[in-house]
Amino acid sequence: MSCGGLPCRWRTFAEGVPHCVDMTSLKELGPNLSYTRQRSALCSQCFVCPPHSVCPPHSICPPNSYVQAHWAEDWFFGYQCLNGCNPLMVRQTRLLPPNLSINSDILCPFLPDGSSLEQELERGSIFLLDYEMLEGVPANVINGKQQFLAAPLVLLHLNQEEELKPIAIQLQQAPGPQNPVFLPSDPGPDWLLAKTWVRCSDFQCHQLSSHFLRTHLLGEVCCTATLRQLPEVHPLHQLLMPHIKTTLQINIQARASLLAANGVFDKAIGCGLEALPVLLSRATERLRYRSLCVPDDLADRGIHTLKHCYYAHDALRVWTALHRFVSGWVDVYYLGNQDVEQDSELQSWITEIYTHGFLQLPHSGCPQSFQTKPELSQFVTMVIYCCSALHAAVNFSQVDFDLWMPNCPASMTHPPPQTKGMLTEDEILSILPDVNSTCNLLITLFLLSQPAADYVPLCQYREPVFSSGAPRRLVEKVQAELRAISDEITDRNKKLELPYDYMSPDRIENSVAI
Repeated sequence: MSCGGLPCRWRTFAEGVPHCVDMTSLKELGPNLSYTRQRSALCSQCFVCPPHSVCPPHSICPPNSYVQAHWAEDWFFGYQCLNGCNPLMVRQTRLLPPNLSINSDILCPFLPDGSSLEQELERGSIFLLDYEMLEGVPANVINGKQQFLAAPLVLLHLNQEEELKPIAIQLQQAPGPQNPVFLPSDPGPDWLLAKTWVRCSDFQCHQLSSHFLRTHLLGEVCCTATLRQLPEVHPLHQLLMPHIKTTLQINIQARASLLAANGVFDKAIGCGLEALPVLLSRATERLRYRSLCVPDDLADRGIHTLKHCYYAHDALRVWTALHRFVSGWVDVYYLGNQDVEQDSELQSWITEIYTHGFLQLPHSGCPQSFQTKPELSQFVTMVIYCCSALHAAVNFSQVDFDLWMPNCPASMTHPPPQTKGMLTEDEILSILPDVNSTCNLLITLFLLSQPAADYVPLCQYREPVFSSGAPRRLVEKVQAELRAISDEITDRNKKLELPYDYMSPDRIENSVAI
């Protein structure tokens, strides 16, 4: 029950947000919970460039040329919903949102000949992006200028070539004459700006909900609960700590820098420090345990069968390998369900996670106790997956998709358009963020997206408990499965113009350490 020899206590980071460890300094962690991440030094000029200057170290963090060439194309917009930095938002829908001001006649030109919107909905080829959690969130002020946020609704269609393309974009939740629905047939600048607004909204939800909440904060909650409730000899303490202990250091550092005054959220991102607790609390209230478990999440969102959803294919294979590993571990130490029920330390552990991570919200679906071995195995698999594979998917992809700023602007300097046909492409540039805030953000994303020289790959263990007996046999088996998955992903990627390798096990770090 200690961190670095000191009592390990909870504190509130923000109201309605998972609690964090009660520490503000890395010195409090002690040697067992701190680490040194080796990386080459990088020029810091971007942190001081004036608002309208040209970013000096552009050659250090060049954008992905493929993204730069295709970012404005409809098919690539849909591709990113499935395989970009944030593959957790898009979902199949059988019903139109009641607040989306659209009808079948308007959308007919963008659907297959002879079909209708009703038929496509029934067929399961209509997908939805809904950024309602951004509605009414206060926007930041950057370089003394008010920024703006939107809460879009987006309909996408899966065509006969199995490309996912946007067919309607409404930039605010409430329908009305000053909130038009943008269509692919609109003037080019209008349609491009509407898509750019969606990408900006996606950036906010990606950073705080898909990335920080689901990997960093979840990992910290589980680590703190483990230190408080599971002694070092407990088999789940031994299994979990290599996957969660680094979250304490990286999150303490994030709260002291990236998420603090004069940090990148303050100086470069549309949802600044005022909006940060609002958006995080909304994301927490909407968080569901099922959405953290890959098979349930993919099936619920209807993306598990999509041919070009490489995230879904790879996530399911990695999850399955991890689940077999964890189930084997649970079988070694728990003979039956009764052993799980009677493990008081284990029950106290899950109670703490439900209380301090899911804030005792019953609709979250988080278990409040464990009755069976399968329940326990699924939950532990979820923790390991979110702190390793999911973090790899949503973090390390940023260096490819976000460094070309128009593809993922972090803020917008003008409000969402209320009319059509009044815009030129040159005017879009004036709506994008300033150079200095962009440079500050890009250099941060570049640093956060680089694997370290001393990183530990998924299911590679240095701890003695994994080196002999049944644990060693389980580790050898899961490592062989993960190598096979890596080989299969490598073979597949050779055939792809834009490879998807973020979920290749040899590129997944064992824990959230950056």
